[in-house]
Amino acid sequence: MIRIALTKGRIEEGAVELLRAAGYDCTALVDKGRRLLFPVGDGDIEVVLAKAADVITYAEHGVCDAGVVGADTLMEHGGGLYELMDLKFGKCRFCLAGIKGKNFYNGYSHKVIATKYPNVAKKYMHSRGIDVEVVKIEGSVELAPLLSLADAIVDIVETGNTLLANGLEIYEEIAPVSARFVVNPASLKLKKPEFDHLLDRLNSVIEKK
Repeated sequence: MIRIALTKGRIEEGAVELLRAAGYDCTALVDKGRRLLFPVGDGDIEVVLAKAADVITYAEHGVCDAGVVGADTLMEHGGGLYELMDLKFGKCRFCLAGIKGKNFYNGYSHKVIATKYPNVAKKYMHSRGIDVEVVKIEGSVELAPLLSLADAIVDIVETGNTLLANGLEIYEEIAPVSARFVVNPASLKLKKPEFDHLLDRLNSVIEKK
């Protein structure tokens, strides 16, 4: 059996759709009730639903063999997992954004970036040779430039509608984001035939899209 941790929400929905298309019975994941562990297929897969950061924790500690998580979480939290596959759903972008019409790079003043992803923001600014102060925001990060807390934000953007509605715009695209299939290295060695079988079935669906 392979135990897979799925990120709750949109990634969960995309993963269930992919597993179904690959021929796995996902009935238990549709009628969830209060259960925490869900059998998939003929018992050859067990699914755990978790928050994104916890997916990485469970897989890194080996209590789950693998995980399905967004590239944004992998970029922020890193870890010792192998990324085996881009699942091609949950697509969006990491972007640097701020007040429309402003130039973030103008002048020599102290720059502040607000974000839910401080590690991503710091790495990107370092790659541009810019030293910035990063302020971590848990809620609507778009508020930060509107309240003059920050000069810009680093955030996930799907359609850009929220930015537009608040008078903000994308300054730069940092990196594409999508759902990724990651695996614990030890589990991959111990269960290689099982993973090969699963990945072949998933690939057959992804290649048709």
